[in-house]
Amino acid sequence: MTGMIVAVGRDERHRFSKPALPAIRLLAGLGVEGDAHCGVTVKHRSRVAADPTQPNLRQVHLLHAELFDELGVAGFALKPGDMGENLTTRGIDLLGLPTGTRLQLGDDALVEITGLRNPCAQIEAFRPGLLKAVLGRDAKGALIRKAGIMGIVLKGGEVRPGDPVALMLPAPPHRALESV
Repeated sequence: MTGMIVAVGRDERHRFSKPALPAIRLLAGLGVEGDAHCGVTVKHRSRVAADPTQPNLRQVHLLHAELFDELGVAGFALKPGDMGENLTTRGIDLLGLPTGTRLQLGDDALVEITGLRNPCAQIEAFRPGLLKAVLGRDAKGALIRKAGIMGIVLKGGEVRPGDPVALMLPAPPHRALESV
């Protein structure tokens, strides 16, 4: 399965949304150069407060553009970067990937998926009703988080809109994504 990057973004400050840019640079073991979440240890404020020595499993936030399509039908006009993602993709079922999947981004960058983004109250503050819209339930009543996935950078490189995304699945047995 292959897809493509439709938008990239970063922000040096801890704000909810990230501006779209012509390109971003991924740094191995750190994340997105110039982004507030770049670093070896966790940078998300709530996680820093709990334990600032935790490894940063949330170096890169990826979101599927198909979610914007779904949310648009529900009355939410959103564009890439609005939900704080660094990479917006199209053509890949990000939420269905197993933990440890590797994504080749463009010619050089390689990201390993660590888990699901756990949507928080900031989403609701950004747009009332959006938190409920990015959470769902499956047939058994289990919570479905739709606000994207998180990963770590294994190999750095520049990433731009239009770059291809190629998948490398881990060896079975596959583990479903969990919140990180």
